[in-house]
Amino acid sequence: MSLEKYRQKRNFLISPEPHGAAQVASARKQRLRFVVQKHRATQLHYDFRLEFSGVLLSWAVPKGPCLDPSVKRLAMQVEDHPLEYGGFEGVIPEGEYGAGTVMVWDCGDWVPEVDDVGEALEKGDLKFTLYGKKLRGSWVLVRTRGWGSSAPGKSWLLIKHRDKYASTIDIVTQKPRSAISRRLLAQIARDNGGDVAKAATGDPPKLPPQPRIKAVHPLNEKKTKS
Repeated sequence: MSLEKYRQKRNFLISPEPHGAAQVASARKQRLRFVVQKHRATQLHYDFRLEFSGVLLSWAVPKGPCLDPSVKRLAMQVEDHPLEYGGFEGVIPEGEYGAGTVMVWDCGDWVPEVDDVGEALEKGDLKFTLYGKKLRGSWVLVRTRGWGSSAPGKSWLLIKHRDKYASTIDIVTQKPRSAISRRLLAQIARDNGGDVAKAATGDPPKLPPQPRIKAVHPLNEKKTKS
């Protein structure tokens, strides 16, 4: 696992993104970190990241994770990110790679459901359990052939397994706030000098307030004269 490609794409004199430690201990742990970052760049997407071998393996999920096992979400594998990136929430300046607002939408631990993660990644079938604030239970990442201009081997599907955490609830709409700061994208942009209007397009639309209906007890209603 290497951060070379990650570093080549970024100017750390301008972008607040973490550079990544020169060397990171790779001791195997029972539980590893995972993070899902909501990212309003050119297009809104969700970056799904799993800690492994000293880096964060990363996939861009255009529509975000789905709790419904019948729904397969496209996940395009991108360059590995440093472990420090898991706590990054802020604004990448315009003109820089990935310019836009980043939110830590979910975070927690993950446990492989396979004996050898490296072998599972090579085969393109990684099963795991998430212990997050929003995402929990058993999941799988399955590599597909891809289509169009997709780079060979970079196209995967993120799928929820059937368990007690499976649901038809649209989790990305129902839970739009940051898992660490409770802010929406627009608030993160405002606090960090970003494009608030652009960031707001990644937040759910505000619903008009529902009119309050005053309850009237039947005994208090005026009787109509015949």
